[in-house]
Amino acid sequence: MKQTIPFEKCGICEEEKAKGIHLYTTFICTECEHNMIHTDPREEKYNYYLRKLKNVNKPKLYS
Repeated sequence: MKQTIPFEKCGICEEEKAKGIHLYTTFICTECEHNMIHTDPREEKYNYYLRKLKNVNKPKLYS
């Protein structure tokens, strides 16, 4: 029997990935997690990650 690996959409890069962490209701892939940890605050990419992480606190609306 073949077992399938579930893919989830990363809240940072918005790509389907198999490995990562969950931060509240947001999935963050291992690549984005690594990049966020190793980004210097003076880099332009740092502000990109901050904007993306602001979405983590927003509750999802289910209708």
